[in-house]
Amino acid sequence: MIVSLTNQANTKAVEPDAAAPLAARPGYVILSFDVEEHHRIEAAKDLTLPPSVQTHYRERLAPPTLWLLEQLEQFAIKATFFVVGQIAEYKPELVRAIHQAGHEVASHGWDHRPAHCFTPATFREDVRRSKETLEQVIGAGVSGFRAPTFSITRQTAWAIDVLNELGMRYDSSIYPVRHDRYGIPGAPRTLFRIVRGSGSLLEIPPATLRVLGTNLPVGGGGYFRLLPLFLLKHALRHAAASGQANASMLYFHPWEFDPQQPRLPLRLLNRFRTYVGIHRSRARLARLLTWGERYSFIRAIDAAELLYRQPLPTFRLPA
Repeated sequence: MIVSLTNQANTKAVEPDAAAPLAARPGYVILSFDVEEHHRIEAAKDLTLPPSVQTHYRERLAPPTLWLLEQLEQFAIKATFFVVGQIAEYKPELVRAIHQAGHEVASHGWDHRPAHCFTPATFREDVRRSKETLEQVIGAGVSGFRAPTFSITRQTAWAIDVLNELGMRYDSSIYPVRHDRYGIPGAPRTLFRIVRGSGSLLEIPPATLRVLGTNLPVGGGGYFRLLPLFLLKHALRHAAASGQANASMLYFHPWEFDPQQPRLPLRLLNRFRTYVGIHRSRARLARLLTWGERYSFIRAIDAAELLYRQPLPTFRLPA
């Protein structure tokens, strides 16, 4: 195993890493991983699970995450890991391993509650706590955020104001699709600046494919496990042909690469969404990583540094 876990403490906060060197290939692709235990997923929010089960899933988090780090190292690819803040308390050595391998550590909230569970004040405390805890563990700044379940919507647009107040460089919480849990279908499909009052924030939405006037989600998760890979290839090719400001964001979860984990007792639709294609996730990701011959894989913070001052679409949400 190339990646190892260490207990070396480093609590000095520093500035985010500078943008990594980019290969001279058309098209930027951001690989991102939402690091949360399996029992925290939105589909399981109504389940009452005993502490022993929660502990079991917590212990299962490290092996697939380390497997991901090994795969990324094999292909010399750097990614962004949106980490739940509590994991930095439970497993600081795992979060350090991600950072020490050269990947970006960003915030996924403190305990994986969606934005609509908060008021602006409690959301601010949640993100602040997550950000500061992660920074203390890795000894570097945290500049990006992704709300659990892409839960920044028109109803929770105030969250953008809070992220600006906390000094975040970018957000990746708005999915420009129609979905029963999330989404702002009218939002741009490429990197854009989301405007609130007099402030704005760089937004990096997950990849979509425009089909018959509708945005088809292809950026990761269950869509990656269910849909044919040629649809994702088509979406990436189209984005690359449209200009470098159209960096494509893909997202995954370590638990998706743990096919032997015990199944949660979910209802039929949630069970399908959660486990469809999970047996082939590792093979599919391995194929995706070979696409580095065509695309430049970068971290989200690299995309923010590279494209922040370029002309980007704007999208206003009422204050």
